[in-house]
Amino acid sequence: MYKVAVKRDFVAQHFLIGGDWGAENNLHSHHYAVELQLEGATLDQHGYLVDIVDIENHLNALVTYYKDHTLNDLPEFAGLNPSIEHFSRILADSLAARIHAPNLSALAVVVWENEIAWASYRRAFTGS
Repeated sequence: MYKVAVKRDFVAQHFLIGGDWGAENNLHSHHYAVELQLEGATLDQHGYLVDIVDIENHLNALVTYYKDHTLNDLPEFAGLNPSIEHFSRILADSLAARIHAPNLSALAVVVWENEIAWASYRRAFTGS
C-alpha cells in the first residue's frame, strides 16, 4: 500500500461547549496543523499515487476557509462541540468530495491543536 501526505498549518479559534473544561470554554486560538494522508495500492501512469500539486491546492483552499475564523460560527459545526475529533472528520469528508483519483482507496486527516494533542479520522475513498 502506498501512502502520500501533505501538511499545512494555520490559526483558528474556538470554544468548547457542553461541559466544564475551564479556560477551554472561553474563546481561544489554536495553531492547528492538518495532515492529509492518501492511500492506494497502485500508482498512475506517471508513477504517482496522486498529483501532490492537486492535493496541495485542495488542502490550501480548506486552510484558507478555516484560517482566522471561529469554528463555532461555521455552519459545519452547528450543534457540534468544535473538538479536533469533529474537525478531523469534517475535513476528511470535505477532502474526499474534492479529490478525484481512481487509484485511491482511503484517506485520513490528522489534526493537531498543539504539539502534543491530535485526533484523526480515516475513511474509505469514494471519489473517482
